[in-house]
Amino acid sequence: MLKHTVLAAALAAAFGAPMHAQAENDRDLAQLRDEIRQMKQDYEARIQTLEKRLQAAEAQAAQAQASAPAPAQSATAAAANANAFNPEVSLILGGTYANLKQDPNQFRIQGFVPGGEDIGPGARSFNLGESELTLRANVDPQFAGQLTFALAPDNSVGVEEAFFRTRGLSNGINLKGGRFLSAIGYLNSQHAHAWDFVDAPLAYQAFFGGQYKPDGVQLTWLAPTERFVELGVEAGNGAAFPGSDRNKNGVGSSALFAHVGDDIGDSASWRLGASLLHTGASERSFDDGGVNNAFSGHSNTWIVDAIYKWAPNGNATQTNFKLQGEYFRRRESGRLTSDTQGQALAGAYASAQSGWYLQGVYQFRPLWRVGLRYDKLYSGTPEFGAGLDGASFPRLASYNPSRGTVMLDYSPSEFSRFRLQFARDKSRPDATDSQIFLQYIMSLGAHGAHTF
Repeated sequence: MLKHTVLAAALAAAFGAPMHAQAENDRDLAQLRDEIRQMKQDYEARIQTLEKRLQAAEAQAAQAQASAPAPAQSATAAAANANAFNPEVSLILGGTYANLKQDPNQFRIQGFVPGGEDIGPGARSFNLGESELTLRANVDPQFAGQLTFALAPDNSVGVEEAFFRTRGLSNGINLKGGRFLSAIGYLNSQHAHAWDFVDAPLAYQAFFGGQYKPDGVQLTWLAPTERFVELGVEAGNGAAFPGSDRNKNGVGSSALFAHVGDDIGDSASWRLGASLLHTGASERSFDDGGVNNAFSGHSNTWIVDAIYKWAPNGNATQTNFKLQGEYFRRRESGRLTSDTQGQALAGAYASAQSGWYLQGVYQFRPLWRVGLRYDKLYSGTPEFGAGLDGASFPRLASYNPSRGTVMLDYSPSEFSRFRLQFARDKSRPDATDSQIFLQYIMSLGAHGAHTF
């Protein structure tokens, strides 16, 4: 019996120990598997958390990027809108001191029907001169606008120019509408402060009464060539001198002009022009020795202009030279009425008149220029029809006015200029006027470039 018990214990010890070890191994493996599974779950949870944070960060960045240009665009648009209501403003201040030998109230251009507002040397002594206030801005991508007030010394305000213009239509075509300085001739399209002398040439005073400024439209075409070629046409109401208000529909005046120009090497350039103005007048009145007369009929004016500019290698800051001249010829025909407020004698009238000027301006050193101008007019012999006596129109008696002018100006900067000018004026046969002017011109604010 004892032998069986010992044997059983030995067998149990021999086979029971390995089975216990196997069980422990199984528990260890299970525990490892649980730990690994737990770790996997933890990592998956952390990865998901990180992925969510990344997606949130990317979404915020995308939202910020998407929203960032909007404020900038709004700011740009706001600035543009602000500029639209904040146009360029420029102001020209001008004044003169005039010493005139003859009474300016007696000034006349003998042989020519007077008209317009800018005739004669102006008043004696100190004068404010005409100031200009200009507002200019782009309306939209298609149009721009400009308004220029003329502030006269008598405290009156007039509209010098008020127009819109297109900003580069296709094929070199541009359109302007409103009141503007006509492009006929050369000097006509320039404001007075850009002139090289205090006053306008006699031809402009006799044929346009200063400058021709129609209310109407202007269409120009710039040829796509290396040489400058410009053609233009204008249509207006015809109210400006030498026309007059005729209280009619349709086109009251028309003008054609052509300009051609080019360079000569690196130092010189030129431009030639030809223009025609056709207009009409109805009871265009004028005073002749206290008697009021009136003209009704057609008026045609031809102009040929030329200008040559020289500057060494195109640099005009040190020294430069400019030579310009224009020739005018006007024919008028119609009916002339003498003493409209009395006898009212009327008859046919026709005239053919001409005139020209030539001027040269030389900048001999920086800031200093000297200029010389000569004017000449030919009144011709007017033709009076039956019922009219030429002696009743002493102001239209034949005479050839002339004037010689010399000037010296000093420009401390491009915004300021002082000018001394002397002229011997023979606009009428009974007197020669010696005229001395001292002029200042000040430019304030943004000012557009002047034409060639």
